[in-house]
Amino acid sequence: MGQIFGKEKPLKEVLRENKRMITRAVRELDREKLALEREEKRLTMEIKKAAKEQQMQSVKIMAKDLVRTRQYITKFIEMRSHLQGCALKLQTVKSHQAMAEAMSNTAKAMSKMNKAVDVPGINKMMADFERENAKTEMMQEIMGDAMDDVLGDGDNEEEEDAIVNQVLDEIGISFGEEIPDAPMLGSPGAGAQESAPSGKVAAAAGGGEDPALSELEARLNNLRR
Repeated sequence: MGQIFGKEKPLKEVLRENKRMITRAVRELDREKLALEREEKRLTMEIKKAAKEQQMQSVKIMAKDLVRTRQYITKFIEMRSHLQGCALKLQTVKSHQAMAEAMSNTAKAMSKMNKAVDVPGINKMMADFERENAKTEMMQEIMGDAMDDVLGDGDNEEEEDAIVNQVLDEIGISFGEEIPDAPMLGSPGAGAQESAPSGKVAAAAGGGEDPALSELEARLNNLRR
């Protein structure tokens, strides 16, 4: 049974055939049990009829047949239970065999993948990537420094001075007006010169900070950055 023309059947095919045989046997037992149950009902009716007719000898004989029929029905139920147990065992074996095949195929696939992966090549690739990345960062830094040297702030001083003068012209202030000459200590006009600025400072303090001066200071700070 396990071989066809000298070739051994695979386990899956053997399990399928055994399960088919068990299913066929269970159906046969179910048919026999139904026939016995019909016979049991018939005997029960015959016993009642004979008892009404006072045929006690026939009642005893049919009672023996009824007991025997019920015993066979019980045996068929027990045999069906055993066959169901065998079918469950076959299903368990089939599940184990499927799990074993899956594990075997998984192990083979993992082995092929591990053989296909070149670990030294990956390490070399990572080292090359790290080296090239470092070169790129260094090149970017060198290019940035070179661009800073080429486009340095030294050549832009005249342009910055022109922008500052333009801003001062827009608000109507010049360096000569805002930066007076400092007086010499001990000179005769020192007291008068000191009294005038003090008056301007007092006036400025009394009237609050000049917004034009604040704006000028902010623009100068922005240009110096």
